[in-house]
Amino acid sequence: MRIFELTCTAYLKEDIAFGDSFEAISKYISFCMSRSELKSVHDKMGYKHYVFGGFMPTENDKVYKKGTLYSFTVRSLDEKIIDSLSDSLKTNTNNPKFLVVETKKRYINQFFISELYSATPIVISTTPSRYWTMEESGDIMELQRKLHDNLEKKYKSFFGEELASSTNFIQLLEVKNKTPQTITIYKDGKKVRFFGNKLRVIPNEDEVSQKLAFVAFGCGLGEKNSYGGGFVLSRGIR
Repeated sequence: MRIFELTCTAYLKEDIAFGDSFEAISKYISFCMSRSELKSVHDKMGYKHYVFGGFMPTENDKVYKKGTLYSFTVRSLDEKIIDSLSDSLKTNTNNPKFLVVETKKRYINQFFISELYSATPIVISTTPSRYWTMEESGDIMELQRKLHDNLEKKYKSFFGEELASSTNFIQLLEVKNKTPQTITIYKDGKKVRFFGNKLRVIPNEDEVSQKLAFVAFGCGLGEKNSYGGGFVLSRGIR
């Protein structure tokens, strides 16, 4: 198993507040997908099999600056998504917020993952309109179960086969935030907030757990990945 990664260099046409940056990147990617051979992926319901991280480097005042170059990363299980975005992201010249001026693709073969930690909020819904937080639920076992089930479904959705897992892929889970983290988007002119958490995950060492950990690394841990949720960094042996 391997994943595909696209490092994108973006030139900002206007200042973008950190809280607005996830939506800015999400809409940029979504627009490009809707006008390429990825339109069917963009339009379909269900898992998109990609995830993206925020602008780097971060700014101390949490405002990304007009006229400055930043990078962001897109990862996917699907090489076709990365190959298409590699070209189409650079053609969205009329976007008012920023322009992708360079992309660089690489592939990453599956490796042993000893730790995953979130770079963007990990979002898990408990009902259609409510999300797992320490205040809302606090049930760590529920969080572990939902994270595991979500990854199993992503794996089956992409590879067309089920993984025979007898235990949860998570050996240790730590919630690192004291208050919920949020991703904000605007839908039909209304503000929508997804509540998530900053997590550290140590996966189990068995084959199935390592496959699920790699899926999390490749297309996101938890939900709302196409809005910027669930982008993780890793430690391990490559």
